[in-house]
Amino acid sequence: MHCLSLALLLLLLCSRAEAGEIIGGTECKPHSRPYMAHLEIVTLQNRLASCGGFLIRRNFVLTAAHCAGRSIMVTLGAHNIRKKEDTWQKLEVIKQFPHPKYDDNAFLHDIMLLKLKEKANLTLAVGTLPLPPQFNFIPPGRMCRVAGWGRTYVNGPGSDTLQEVKQRLMTPQACRHYTTFDHNLQLCVGNPRKKISAFQGDSGGPLLCAGVAQGIVSYGRKNAKPPAVFTRISHYRPWINEVLKQN
Repeated sequence: MHCLSLALLLLLLCSRAEAGEIIGGTECKPHSRPYMAHLEIVTLQNRLASCGGFLIRRNFVLTAAHCAGRSIMVTLGAHNIRKKEDTWQKLEVIKQFPHPKYDDNAFLHDIMLLKLKEKANLTLAVGTLPLPPQFNFIPPGRMCRVAGWGRTYVNGPGSDTLQEVKQRLMTPQACRHYTTFDHNLQLCVGNPRKKISAFQGDSGGPLLCAGVAQGIVSYGRKNAKPPAVFTRISHYRPWINEVLKQN
């Protein structure tokens, strides 16, 4: 694959932590994931936070609803988020569309659209990612990939460079320890026998299966032990289409 070797798993903030980083992954070849967006968030408490996201239209990014904030700045075309490159496009978010049924206690409907102030310029380093149709119910067993700038080990800082890890879609039984897991709305991702996952900082990033975004990093365990829970995008296509149509 387009990546060199790296890091770890998925982290959480409560008993169910928001997934923030890649553990046990590899560093991506620079700009091989042109749809990736890095979100710099000023929270409602005026703290700084970061999430991942991905470009689905020139002026829309898809991410997790728990990444909402007072303001969000999106960086497209980045590999190392600490080293500015000519490929960067920094765009302000002018409107946030968290799903109207988002429940921040149960982490249900953890999906949000971000409208950018300006349209991104599509380049070799900046591109869009296709979404699945509404009835594309991807089955367990499939191998997919997740990318992000989150932590590469449980108590470490976020990664400067974009990391990626292969993850297997699991059966719903593998996520039964998450009391609010709903197989119709969510994906159970990551083999529990392997120490690789998304973690804190990776929230909002895409789960890529055969070139299509099937999931969004939502939450996992504090110790980053897989599996983690991702929002199932196909279920939300009618809502996504409606928001895009009206805006």
